[in-house]
Amino acid sequence: MEKRIDEDRDGFDARDDREDFDGRDGRDGFDRHDDSDNRDDFDSRDDFEERTAPYRGELLTHCYRMLGSVHEAEDLVQETMLRAWRAYDRYDAERASLRTWLYRIATNTCLTALRGRARRPLPSGLVGALEDPGAPMTLGAEVPWLEPFPDGGGARLAFGAGAAAGDPAGVVVARGSLRLALIAAMQLLPPRQRAVLILRDVLAWPAAEVAEALGTSTTSVNSALQRARARLGEAGLTEEEVTEPPDHEQRAVIDRYLRAFEDADLDALRALLTQDVILEMPPVLNWYVGPDAYVAFIARVFAMRGTDWRLRPTSANGQPALAAYVRAPGDEAHLLHTLQVFTADRGAVSHTVVFQLPTAFTAFGLPEVWEG
Repeated sequence: MEKRIDEDRDGFDARDDREDFDGRDGRDGFDRHDDSDNRDDFDSRDDFEERTAPYRGELLTHCYRMLGSVHEAEDLVQETMLRAWRAYDRYDAERASLRTWLYRIATNTCLTALRGRARRPLPSGLVGALEDPGAPMTLGAEVPWLEPFPDGGGARLAFGAGAAAGDPAGVVVARGSLRLALIAAMQLLPPRQRAVLILRDVLAWPAAEVAEALGTSTTSVNSALQRARARLGEAGLTEEEVTEPPDHEQRAVIDRYLRAFEDADLDALRALLTQDVILEMPPVLNWYVGPDAYVAFIARVFAMRGTDWRLRPTSANGQPALAAYVRAPGDEAHLLHTLQVFTADRGAVSHTVVFQLPTAFTAFGLPEVWEG
C-alpha cells in the first residue's frame, strides 16, 4: 500500500479535508446553512438529466485520468451525478457554469475515493525488466492494475487550451492527456497534485479557479503544479511518448503488425520494432526491453497457444490497439485472449501493453468468441 503523503509538501494545508465535496460548503454556489434535500421539490430538477447528460462522457474521461480505472471512473461519475442532483436546487449559474460545477464535484469525489488507495501501475512501474523471455510468468494478482480507456466521443471533449507556453512538462500533459504513458506517469503523483495537473494543464483552468474548487490558495495550486511537473520530468516522460502521430501512420504500422502476427512471421514482427521497444503484460509482472526479448517471448506464446490467431483493430487512449483471439489446438473457435495497445510512430512499434484483464475486456465490449 502506498504511504500516505503529507499534503503540506504539496502546497496544501493538511488540515483541509474538504475534498469530500458534495456541494455543502458554499464554494460552488451553495449555501452551507441551506441543507434542503427536499424530495418533493422536483420542479427545479426536472431538467437536471437533460442538462447534465452532455457532460457525462468528458466527466468519465476526467475521472479515468484521476483513477486510472474505467470501471471505477464509471462509479464515480454516478456518484458525481448523485451529489449534483442532491444539490441542484442550490446551484448558482452566476458563480460557475454547469460544466465547471460538475467538474468541481467530480474532482473532489475522485479525491475522496483515492484516500488510502495504492496507485495503479503498469509492470514497468513496479519491477525491473527481465532478460530471459523464458522466465516463469509471475502473476501480480493483488495489484490494482492501470486499465486502458476505450476511445469515444467523451474522450475528445475534455480538453482545454493546454499548458502555459514554455513549460515542457505542461506541454506533454496538454498534448497527450489520455496516452497510456502519461496516465501511468500521473499515477506517481499524490492525488491532489494529480488533480491540479489535470485541471491546469489538461483543462486549462485558471489557478484561482482550481484553488476555489480544491479549497486552497492560488499560491498552493501553483506550488503543487510545479511539483507535479517536476515529478513527471523525473519520471522520464517525453513528448514523443505522448504526442499522437498522424492516424494513418499509426494504422499502417499496426496493419503490418497484424498481418505478421496472424502469419506467425517473427522476422516480419522484428522488423516493426524499435531498438528499445518495451513489451509488458498486466496482470503479469514480467516485462521485456528490446526486439530480441520481444520476439523471443512472442515465439514462446506461439509455442504455448498455437499460431491460429485472429486480431481485430480497435483503439484505446488515443492509440491503436488490437483485440487478439486464439484457437488453441482442440478448440472449435477463436477465444478472446488479450487487448494489445501500441505506441507506434515513424514506422515502428516502441511500446506494447498487452492487457489480459477482465475489466478491460468488459470496458471495450469485446465478445468472448471471435465473430469475424
